[in-house]
This record gives sequence, C-alpha cells and structure tokens, in this order.
Amino acid sequence: MAEINDEKQNAGIAETENGRKVWLLRGLFLLLFLVVYYYTDILLSDKNAHGFLQAREMYAQPRNSIDVVFMGSSHIHCDVNTALLWTKYGIASYDYSAAEQPLWVTYYYLKEVCRYQNPSLIVLDLYSPARFKGDYQYYFLRQNITGMRFSLNKLQALYVSCKPAHFLDFFPSIATYHDRYDNLRKSDWIYVFKSREDRAVFKGYTPYYIVDPQEEPSLEQDRSGGITVKSEIYLQRIIDYTKENGIDLFLIVSPYITTDEDELVYNRIHEIAEHNELEFNSTNYYYQEMDLNFQTDFNDNSHLNYLGSCKFTDYLGAEIKAKFDIPDRRGDPRYVSWDRHAEDIDRQVAETAAKQQKILEEMAAQESGSGE
Repeated sequence: MAEINDEKQNAGIAETENGRKVWLLRGLFLLLFLVVYYYTDILLSDKNAHGFLQAREMYAQPRNSIDVVFMGSSHIHCDVNTALLWTKYGIASYDYSAAEQPLWVTYYYLKEVCRYQNPSLIVLDLYSPARFKGDYQYYFLRQNITGMRFSLNKLQALYVSCKPAHFLDFFPSIATYHDRYDNLRKSDWIYVFKSREDRAVFKGYTPYYIVDPQEEPSLEQDRSGGITVKSEIYLQRIIDYTKENGIDLFLIVSPYITTDEDELVYNRIHEIAEHNELEFNSTNYYYQEMDLNFQTDFNDNSHLNYLGSCKFTDYLGAEIKAKFDIPDRRGDPRYVSWDRHAEDIDRQVAETAAKQQKILEEMAAQESGSGE
C-alpha cells in the first residue's frame, strides 16, 4: 500500500512539474509574441511628424519635465518653435498636436499627457473648431490616433471620433499601416533602435521652409456663433479638466489667413473664455506687434514658415512669461534634451538653407547657359 501511495505521489509531482513547464512555455511564447508585436508596430508605423511622432515621442520625454504643453492642430507643431522658447525664455515646452485635431481628441490627449507629465500650463490653439465642423472627422484621424499607446483613454478617444462601422479601420493601430512592408526605408530600421534619450530630442516642432506671399486678412466680424455643439462640449470639458487639476489654460489662435466665418467662432470662444475667466488671445489682431511680414513669413495660407514661426513664438513666449509663472529651466541637467533639441533645429535650418542656396545656384547656372 505504501508503494502505491509513493507511486501516486511521484506521479502527482511529475504532473505538477509538467504543468508548470507548459505554463512556462505559454508565458514565454506570450512574451515573445508581445516583443515581436511591439517592435513590428514601431517598424511599420508611419513616423510622420504631423501627429504620429508628436504623440509617440511624448512618452520618451523625461517624466514630469514639461512645463508648457501646446495643443491643437498643425498650427501648433508648425508655428510654435519650441527650440526658440527654450533658448530665449528657458521654457521647457512640447508641441503635443496633430493635423486638424478636433477638440474631442485634444481632450483625450490632455488626459494622456497628464498621465506622464505635470504641466503647469496648457496652451490650446482653436483653429480646428473654427474651420472643421463635422462630428466625425476621418481625414487625419489616423495621424491623431495611431501614436497613442494602447489604453482605455485611447479607446475612448477613438470611440468619440468615429462611428462603430469605422472602428476597425483605426484599431488596432498596426492595422492602419500593416501594408508598409514594401515601403520600408533605412530610417524605419534606424528608428526601431533609437534610444529613449535620442527620441526625447524631438519636441513636436515641425518647421516649414517655403515662402508663399499672402494677402493680409481684413477682420470685420462682430457677431458670435458657428461653433458646433460637440466642439463646445469638449472645449468646456478641457476647461473643467484643467481647473480640476490645477493647470492654467491659455486659449489662442495662431496667425493665418482667417475669414469672417472663422472669426464668428472665435468671437463665441471669446465669450466662453470670459465666462470661465480665461486668457484668450486671437493673435490675428496683433500682426504689427509680431512684426509679421505677409510677403516672407508664410508657408501657405494656413501655416507660418520657419521665419514666421520665430516671430510668432517670440511674441507668444513673451506673453506666456508675462501672464504665467513659468520657470527658466536652462542650465538644469535634467533638461539636456532641450539643449539638444535647439541644436537639432539649428542644424535642420542650416541644412535647408544650404539646399535652397544650391538650388538657386543651379537655376542661375541653367539660365546663364541658356542665355549663351
């Protein structure tokens, strides 16, 4: 009888060990799958600098290091020069924006950035609710959503951004760019192995360099309205969230070729700002204060070029320092990535100027040759 019990006990031990091995193998397989999925997702992702990188590289920033977060559409990451804000004002800022971003996505971006950072000021540009009126805006939704990490917050952002029939067009994110296998470049592979420190150099700013002369708009709208119900609801949610979390909120409109229809919305936003005791600066009324030149400072009728972004950002930086208590972080070793960011923007500007000069010289040589 004792021998039988020993055999049963040994069999039970062996079965337990086999069970542990099975679960260990399953765990290792799951871990391997997650690692492969993670790096495949990084490799195949678009890496565009009009939403995706702005969202993804936010996670690479040193924890609780960003004092000022700029939010909104491409008007933010094209017009707000985070390098200049750093070098001249010592403001540790980040352009956390995406092309044509509606306010309901901005609301969830706000909640997302506050999971990783403790900003004292949010600066929100309000171009999108003035120009885009649909309750579901699909054209740039991919750029707005795919850079966010998987979380309940991301699912909620997607839920309010598209109808159920379109949900699987944007989730999971890898489904939106799985077909890039044939279009991978060397830069895609390099990005996979970039260190967190190198990724943190990017602060969202994506300057344009084209010079496209514009005609200065004439602003005569004195009525208010035009903002959609959905946009107004989410603007109020953004306002409430910042107040509940002790964050200052500065509402702005960056310079562009605005219209009376747009100004109708901005007049309504001015009323909302007053009701909530918030600062609101529609900077299209302050071209002279910025020394903005409509012949040299625009990339197109909606965005400033690099030169224009420097003028606007200088004006905006002075406004922020005058209205809000933002520390000067220059010289702090925790903020070395902002030093590297400024150097990187300087390098980009120099390289672009050299390319443009080369093109001009080649055009001059061709004209000279044809004249002979």
